[in-house]
Parts: sequence; structure tokens; C-alpha cells
Amino acid sequence: MTGWSCLVTGAGGFLGKRIIQLLVQEKELQEVRALDKTFKPETREAFSKLQTMTKVTLLEGDILDPQCLQRACQGISVVIHTAAVIDILGSINTQTILDINLKGTQFLLEACVQASVPVFIYTSSIEVAGPNSYKEIIQNSHEDEHHESTWSAPYPYSKKVAEKAVLKANGCTLRNGGTLHTCALRCAYIYGEGSPLLSFVVNMALKNNGMLKSIGKFSRANPVYVGNAAWVHILATRRLRDPNKAPNIGGQFYYITDDTPHQSYDTFHYTLSKERGLCLDSTLNLPLSLMYFLAFLLEIVSFLLRPIYKFQPPINRHLLTILNSVFTFSYKKAQQDFGYEPCFSWEEAKQNTGEWINSLVQQHKGTLKTDSDAPSQERSHE
Repeated sequence: MTGWSCLVTGAGGFLGKRIIQLLVQEKELQEVRALDKTFKPETREAFSKLQTMTKVTLLEGDILDPQCLQRACQGISVVIHTAAVIDILGSINTQTILDINLKGTQFLLEACVQASVPVFIYTSSIEVAGPNSYKEIIQNSHEDEHHESTWSAPYPYSKKVAEKAVLKANGCTLRNGGTLHTCALRCAYIYGEGSPLLSFVVNMALKNNGMLKSIGKFSRANPVYVGNAAWVHILATRRLRDPNKAPNIGGQFYYITDDTPHQSYDTFHYTLSKERGLCLDSTLNLPLSLMYFLAFLLEIVSFLLRPIYKFQPPINRHLLTILNSVFTFSYKKAQQDFGYEPCFSWEEAKQNTGEWINSLVQQHKGTLKTDSDAPSQERSHE
């Protein structure tokens, strides 16, 4: 188990960066290869500042390029596959989502077989399990209860099929005669500093005089803090690298949550941001059943216009269902098999995220001040 190396895909992303920050602290890890299509300058700088003996190699490449993946996997001991296109608004081309989330995963699995990489950890999503209806109530569910998404929307469909491919590959023979061990981590809504979704919610509120738009008052969800989600990937890596434990874990999926209180999305976003001056919009919404019917009509209009015009509905049935369902899970299986305990408490996660939200608020105020102080473009009349 000594002298090992790890490839992380989607390494420039929200979760990927946190995984690498933890990985470089692992014993005997010689190299981390960080793969992404492009890296922002600030990401490159952050990785260069990591104080570690582990070599961090940045690789820019396409997940849909088999040759690139085969080169990236050479000499690698573990692959952590976080790269994915996340889309719940229906704004991204369907084929693009299917290609990256599904075909890219299949290419990477094949690259692992050819390069004899023995461990493959897949960052899956709670959406592969649903919710399928906002009328259905699922609370504190676990892996032994069968839940599977029936949505044809490209994101949940692509993640579901890709996860099945990953778990099916467990036990297959590698080129060098070894065995591939795989597992899937079904993460709930991941929040924390740098969250793209949370950034969108906060910035929309700042543009709306500090009013958080009500998006899910009827829901009950259990978000997971990014530090805890990253930590589970490290624990899964340790277990799957252990030849005595890998056979019992390989081929299984795990729900990944933490001790963040189960609450509605509205309450959750308000709790994180209320001390930063944001408040919930008290405007009454249409009944959920009526909104669902309107979303259905808008989807029909979008379908009929597709040959001549790309119309993106502001809401869709899939999104309404996600944001208004009681859909929570337990992390006891990860606790049992990985020894997982959240390393960040709810209070710590709330504090860290709140401070980051405050930076967004201050940045917004600074932008407004700059705009108000800008000299007029009109010429004065003399």
C-alpha cells in the first residue's frame, strides 16, 4: 500500500479542488494528477501553494479523448472521477451532458483497465435515486431500500447509467491480470465556500434587493458540506486500496450526507445568509400543483418550437420536484464501511459558508459603489 499515485478528474471544480487539498496529506502518496479541460489562473495558483511533499501535476485534457485518458492513467493507483456536467435547468445541450457524464465515464473505465488501475471511485449523485414525485415522502432512507430515478432528463439519466457502468465494472480483470475495485458515492446537494449553485442563489438575491427567492418551501433535504463530501472520497480511497477490505466494498454505492439539519431549501439558504443581511421573499407563490401543470405546458411549447427556436422554460417538472420533495438519506453505511464521521460540524460548516457569503455581499456592495463613483460619460455643456 506504499508509493501510490492518484488521478482526480474534474480537479478544477468545486469538489475536485477540496479532494486534492486533502489527498496531498495522505501518507506515501507520491503524485496527484489533476485533470480538467481547463484550469483558472487562481486554481493553478492555489495548487502551486499546497505545502506538501506530494507532486501535484496539472493536466489539461478532454474527458472524451481516450488517448488523453490513457496517458493520464499510466502508473496510477487510484482514479477519483468527479468530472461531470450538472444541469437541472435544461439549459445545456442534451447530447453534451450524455457525452461527458456517460461516455466520458465509459472511456475512463476502459483507460483504467488498459493502464491496470486497480481502484475507481465515482462521484455519483443522490438524483440517481430520485425524487420521482413531490407527493412521495422518503425520509432517512438507506442503501437497502430500492430507489431509482425514472426521469428522462439528461442529468439524472446520465448519472444513473454511468453509475451502473461503474458498479458493473467492479471485479473485471485488468490488463496486468489484477482486479478492478469500484464504488459510487451518491452525494446530496453539496454546499460550502465556492459552491456554484449557492453563489447563483446569493447573487440573484443581491440583485433583488437582498430578497432570497422562494424555490423550495415544501422540501425537506439534507445537504452535505463540501469538506465532508471530500473527506468521504479520501476514506473510500483508503478502504479500496486495502486488499483485505476492497472485496467487501467494491461494487457498492453509498449515500453521502452529514449532520447538516434536514430542512427546506428556503430555510437552508436563509439560515446561511440571514446574518449577512439577506431575507426570504414573502411574496405568495402559486400552488405547487398549478406550477407543475404550467411547467408541463411550457415543456410542450419548448418541444414544439424546437425545430425553429430554442425556448428554455424558466421552470420544469424535474426541477420543481427536486425543490419541493421530502427526500433525505442516512450516511450509516458509509460510517460502517469507511469509518466515516463528518470532520466538519454543522456549526463549522455554517460559519465557513457564511463568511464566504459575506465576501459575496461585500463584493456586490463594492461593485455598486464603483458604479456610483464612476464619472459621467456625458459631456458637460460649457
